Amino acid sequence: MNFTFHPQAEAEFNDAVKYYEEVEPGLGYDFATEVYATIQRSVIFPKAWPVIDGEIRRSLVNRFPYGILYAEENAGIAIVAVMHLHRHPNYWKHRKE
Repeated sequence: MNFTFHPQAEAEFNDAVKYYEEVEPGLGYDFATEVYATIQRSVIFPKAWPVIDGEIRRSLVNRFPYGILYAEENAGIAIVAVMHLHRHPNYWKHRKE
């Protein structure tokens, strides 16, 4: 199975990597590694995480306050958001369409 990023989700991910790298060299890499591990778990076990809205599920990223919001598709998962868990919880909802 594969995964795809919504363009805005990919931008969020890249912005967060950049932010963490500015905080401490190497931390952006650590964040990216944790995000990709979370995505991989979601691809392998797409139904393992709770539904939070309609068909959107959220899997949590280890070590960082982020969740991966995704929908299951025939060939994998579609990542709707790489969401910071302490900011504007519903900002991504327009991306479901």
